[in-house]
This record gives sequence, structure tokens and C-alpha cells, in this order.
Amino acid sequence: MLLIKSLTRSAVAQEAVNGLAAFYARCAHLTGRWRTRGAEHRDAAHAMQGGAVIYAFWHARLPLMWAFPGVNRGRTHVLISAHRDGRLIARVVERLGLNVVTGSKSKGGARALREMIRILRRGDRIGITPDGPRGPRMRVQVGTIVLARTSGAPILPIAFSARRCRFLKSWDRMQMVMPFTHGAYVFGEPIVVPRDAEDLEPYRLALETALNAITAEADHAMGHEPILPADPGDVKGAKP
Repeated sequence: MLLIKSLTRSAVAQEAVNGLAAFYARCAHLTGRWRTRGAEHRDAAHAMQGGAVIYAFWHARLPLMWAFPGVNRGRTHVLISAHRDGRLIARVVERLGLNVVTGSKSKGGARALREMIRILRRGDRIGITPDGPRGPRMRVQVGTIVLARTSGAPILPIAFSARRCRFLKSWDRMQMVMPFTHGAYVFGEPIVVPRDAEDLEPYRLALETALNAITAEADHAMGHEPILPADPGDVKGAKP
């Protein structure tokens, strides 16, 4: 056990794991067949606010969300947790050709918010998981809504599912896609939060409802029972 822990902490082992994860993601995408639903919503969002968009998707769908149709990877920045697991994910994301913004509610959140606002104001895009990195699963945290109100950028809900996959027993029920399968990307209607909005709850609930609806639509199209949202108090690592 001590040997395993020391190996996973070594820079060489971490780089090997990162390389394998990136290879898996590319292989799953390149060998699969993908269709799109709601492309008109994606195109409408890209036409707003000088091209700046906040891409919102559940944490469980991270593995292949980097390759959705219409993404400009060079202009897209993904918010990743500053904690150890997040740093590992960040290196995989960078290997896949996207940029990384580091921060979370508990660590570096204010700095990350300022950086994301700057990115959006110059017309680039932000990818964010509104239920990450700790959950509750499929429950939107208000930070995404604050970012949309402050920046003026529209939020584009995105979901993904694949026929051949495994749902892990992690807090988010992450979906791991098998090679040589087919899948669907589903886009919801853009959500715009007015700069003078004081009550953010209607927008938070609208995003949560939209994401859950299109995720269920994608899963149903691929023959899976929809994953249900967690109890609002179910936070990863929370003490009972």
C-alpha cells in the first residue's frame, strides 16, 4: 500500500496516468459516432455577447465534453478545482488542447472569478461544472449564475451520453465511455442573467432544470435510465 501511494505521488507516475487518461478520451471520441441535438441553441449562444459563452455541464460528463461539436478548444477555458484531484484533471484537460482556470469555492474562488470575467469580456468561452468539485450531484451552485450576471455572457446548458459506457460509483456517477460506440450531445436554450438581477434563485433553478432535462434526454436516447440528482445536502466528503 505504501508503495502504491508513493508511486501515485511521483511526478513520473502522474504524467503516465495523465497521458493514459488523455489517450483514453481521444480514443473514445475518435472511434465513436456522435450526433447533435439542439445545435440551434449552441449557434444562438455563440452569436451573443461577442462570442463569449459559459458552457455548463454536469461533472459526471467531463470525460468527453471537451470534444462537443462546435467547440473551439483554443478559445475555451475550463474551471478546475485547485485541490490535488483537480490538478491531475487540469493536466489532462491541457493535453486535450483546452486552457485551465484554477479555483473553487473553498480555494482561490475570488481570483478565479476575476480571471473568468476577463476571459469572457475578451470574447473567449468558459467551461464550468455547476455541481463540482464536491457536489451535490446535479445541483447547480450559485457561482455560475454570479459569473453570468457579472460578465453578461449567456449560459449554454450541454449534456452528453453514449450507448456503451460505465457509470462509476463516484459521488457524481461519472460516465466512462467505451471506444467504438455512438453517442449524443444535447444543447439547451441559452440562459441570460440580467446585470441588474437581484434574486438569482430563478436563474439557478432554471439552469438546474435545463441541465437535468437534457441529460435525461441524452441518457434516454442511448438506452440508459436517467441518473437522479443527489439530495441537496449530499456533499462529497461531508461528515454525517
